[in-house]
Amino acid sequence: MRRMINLMALAAIFAVFAVPALAQTKECNDEFKSATYSKWYDNRTKDQAVAYQAAKEYLATCTAEDQYSTALKKFVTLYEAATADVNNKKQFEEAFQKKNYADQIRLGKVILATEPDNAAVNIIMGLAGLGDPNLLNESAQYAKKAIQLIEAGKPFAPLTSKDQALAYLNYVLAKSTLKSSPTDAIPYFLKAARLESDLKKNPQLYLELANAYAEGPQAKLTEEYNAKVGPDKTETPESKLVLANLNQVIDRQIDALARATALADAANKKTFMDELTKLYKYRNNSEAGVNELVASVLSKPLPDVPTPITSLPTPTTPTNPGSQSSTGSTTTATGTTKVGNTGSGAAGGGGTGSTANKTGGTAKPTATPTPGKKPRAQHRRG
Repeated sequence: MRRMINLMALAAIFAVFAVPALAQTKECNDEFKSATYSKWYDNRTKDQAVAYQAAKEYLATCTAEDQYSTALKKFVTLYEAATADVNNKKQFEEAFQKKNYADQIRLGKVILATEPDNAAVNIIMGLAGLGDPNLLNESAQYAKKAIQLIEAGKPFAPLTSKDQALAYLNYVLAKSTLKSSPTDAIPYFLKAARLESDLKKNPQLYLELANAYAEGPQAKLTEEYNAKVGPDKTETPESKLVLANLNQVIDRQIDALARATALADAANKKTFMDELTKLYKYRNNSEAGVNELVASVLSKPLPDVPTPITSLPTPTTPTNPGSQSSTGSTTTATGTTKVGNTGSGAAGGGGTGSTANKTGGTAKPTATPTPGKKPRAQHRRG
């Protein structure tokens, strides 16, 4: 019985304390309005968190429009937007540190909605595709924007230098373009390789450059060559002109493979060398000079996309009866080779000699080996 009395007394005590709590509901009267508005006004610059709570309390209690509500609503909207922006940037920074590339893209879009020229955010989003290939195409649009901002003088952080940032961003554009348009990817690969960054020593870049040449201009010119040769694959003036251009492209491909081989680690070097030797021998009818090419290629400038040859030189009159006249010239990465002559020494300047072949003995482009799938040094953005 006594226990029951104690429980009833305890319940009564709780009831006593509950009554004031229920009575705490605010009433929208002049006293409340004046006090709450003053609390907001006095703190709106020095302590915005307190001002925000006062504004929210006022608007929740006084729901009808009055002389104060417009200013308070505007403050609440701006405060919540600013708070959300701070939170988004904090989460974006965390995604960057943790290499969560999908979240970098997702949160970056929110930040760029109000800060489209934020260089750091555009750079990070632009590089996300290197960490996650599934994001490569989407990442490329931010890489383009980041390049524009950096070239206009915006900061290149979080990268260590302007060249480092531009190299990686151009690499993103090259990789994103490679599948859909290999030819268009080549200038981006060249830009990435020529800038002073650690990409310059990455064999993966040069393997992809070689593949871009093979799958782009080489494939196109090979098809064109096959359409212009005569019956039984006899050369025609038109096919010789195409072959001159094709040889230029193969020389560029050889140069890129040589650079990849020179930079390859021990696990991949033999595989790369085998691919290079195969193409080099096809182009030059000999393996002589390929080792010298690999040893010296990194000391030479990376050759540009070849300028198309539009006409062949007029054949010269033989000085001796029965001598073989040249059929024309092809500008290679470092010199000139005769059309129909795949024995001109090392493509890209690595050879030490030449052997002249007759036009009819030219190896046909349809047999040109294309670099196959090879072990690749997987790039990871740090």
